[in-house]
Amino acid sequence: MKDMTQRTVLVVLFDGVQSLDVTGPVEVFAAAGAIDGGAPYEIRTASLDGGPVRTSSGLTLVPDCTLDEAPLPHTLLVPGGAGTRAADRELVDWVRENGPKAERLVSVCTGAILLAEAGLLDGRRATTHWGYCDTLARHHPAVEVEPDAIYVRDGHIATSAGVTAGIDLALALVEEDLGRDTALFTARALVVFLRRPGNQAQFSAQLAAQTAQREPLRDVQQWITEHPAGDLSVESLAARAQLSPRHFARAFQSETGTTPGRYVERVRVEAARRLLEDSTQGVEEISRACGYGTPEAMRRAFVKTLGVPPAEYRRRFRPVQV
Repeated sequence: MKDMTQRTVLVVLFDGVQSLDVTGPVEVFAAAGAIDGGAPYEIRTASLDGGPVRTSSGLTLVPDCTLDEAPLPHTLLVPGGAGTRAADRELVDWVRENGPKAERLVSVCTGAILLAEAGLLDGRRATTHWGYCDTLARHHPAVEVEPDAIYVRDGHIATSAGVTAGIDLALALVEEDLGRDTALFTARALVVFLRRPGNQAQFSAQLAAQTAQREPLRDVQQWITEHPAGDLSVESLAARAQLSPRHFARAFQSETGTTPGRYVERVRVEAARRLLEDSTQGVEEISRACGYGTPEAMRRAFVKTLGVPPAEYRRRFRPVQV
């Protein structure tokens, strides 16, 4: 039976807001409404004084009303942007008072910092843009920060990572509200993946690790990326860098911020992810191509890293075929 419930989505606006944090989720909810019919979402925007706000990119957004005039929403969405770094105390107070009243409280990017400043993330799991996860954890030790996740749901509060992750979270909410078919057609209309699993890493292995300073170690990093099925043992990699295994392991971790084993693990998972997303190869063939040897070894790596087995990952993340 079709869900005829109308859910109000209220987006909080402020000077320095990241425009895509606002428009990304808004476009998802609007497209879902057009596809589903029956106006499942009423989208409203509001600022403290009801006046226009200037985004971090220089665009001007005109809200519908003041925050105090806005109706109590089903979903309260708090975007991020430069304006969250030194947040207006009146805005923080408003979020503190009104955030718990919404059935769903959602943040995009550094909007999580506003929620934390309001004390709404204490004792909860949360994420934010990878560049601000350390800041969030340091300034708000009561928050359990998950730096690798694209989005995190903890009770009625959902936080997402940087910028485009807000689209992933919005698609997940549409699927929750209106079903997988509507979410799938919404993704097709916006030419995006149905949605990435929330615990998928925010960025690639190459971006997650620092680039080594010394050329032999940089060359090893590149070789690992290009040869995931190769012999990537510490001994083999050390020989390629012309260092002893012990010296290589210590130098690699010192310069990249991660161990050789952990780096190899991330590269192999990422290589397998891409093949699952973009090819028709079977799991067994992909496991060999990415250096796992057996499908079971790849399954264990996926469950450990992404929280889902390869077959489920492919089902959820493969692009919609038009």
